[in-house]
Amino acid sequence: MTKINCLNPISDLGLNLLNDNYEMTDDFANADVALVRSAAMHDLDLPESLLAVARAGAGVNNIPLDKCAEKGIVVFNTPGANANGVKELVICGMLLAARDVIGGNKWVADNKADENISKTMEKAKKNFAGGELKGKKLGVIGLGAIGRLVANTAVSLGMDVYGNDPFMSVESALSLKRTVNLVKTREEIFKECDYITVHTPLLDDTKEMINKDTIAMMKDGVVILNFARDLLVCDDDMAEALKSGKVKKYVTDFPNAKTANMEGVIATPHLGASTEESEDNCAIMAVEEIMDFVENGNVINSVNYPRCELGVCDTASRIAVCHKNVPNFIGKFATLVGEEGVNVANMVDKSKGDFAYAILDLDSKLSDAAVEKLQAIDSVIRVRVVK
Repeated sequence: MTKINCLNPISDLGLNLLNDNYEMTDDFANADVALVRSAAMHDLDLPESLLAVARAGAGVNNIPLDKCAEKGIVVFNTPGANANGVKELVICGMLLAARDVIGGNKWVADNKADENISKTMEKAKKNFAGGELKGKKLGVIGLGAIGRLVANTAVSLGMDVYGNDPFMSVESALSLKRTVNLVKTREEIFKECDYITVHTPLLDDTKEMINKDTIAMMKDGVVILNFARDLLVCDDDMAEALKSGKVKKYVTDFPNAKTANMEGVIATPHLGASTEESEDNCAIMAVEEIMDFVENGNVINSVNYPRCELGVCDTASRIAVCHKNVPNFIGKFATLVGEEGVNVANMVDKSKGDFAYAILDLDSKLSDAAVEKLQAIDSVIRVRVVK
């Protein structure tokens, strides 16, 4: 029986997929699997029983990835499951920046006691006039699950869309509308576009990539949108750009003590994936990943171990091994099973940084003693007999 602990409420549409081989527990200390959304795990004592953590969402800043990898705990996320929800909010952000809907709405609230509001509004509305998105140039930095949806939707709105992503997958490239202009550098987007939206992970190369130097390249009155990571934008440089009028609006889903007090900022309280549909999709995807891992040993969408899969096991036994990415692990394993007289029917071994993961299908089961010898190999972190 696999024990599952939810560190946050998880949609029933996901949990209802679990069969009788799984049991929910409130005791994290005895859990085999943890499902999490935003709960901070960095200070938690990770139990020896814990095999996997599944984040029902894309970001994993709340999970100690290296610590988990060192203990042989595979961490999953759910990329793309909430992409549509974020995409819709990005489009909403562009519209709010283009048309002063917020100012107009506030005017109505402030004048709701005016019995002649239907007449006075005709004089007031000129104060909230804006522009249209059609015909404007949108730059999308990062064309992953969310970025490509934003790009395609903006094309449908009549925008001239430019995209940049040096690590764009084949899937992303094939799913982009043909009118999206792919450019080689961010600088081309900074110089050309009226609206710029960022959809990249937070890396050394992307941290504060929107700063005084890159803003200086941009058009006067540019609109910048950030629904990806707070630290992609330098707050102090943004404050100066808003004050000078270089940046017309900064739309962000990550308000902080600085941006929440800036004129020209439209901020939402991290609402990107806060839709019922996104929460359901993330829960379903997280549970499906966990079940495939527990039942088949397959690793898909892990952030600390490589993608590694062999489908459903049709041999007598399957062994899954988390190990350090060092030479000759396979040689040591082959020697061990050879001494046991066990044949390896199929195998796959993949690496990701300092860590690696192997799945080995065997024509007969290893003895308990042989499994212990495998666990004792220096580079081996964790051995699991899947079948």
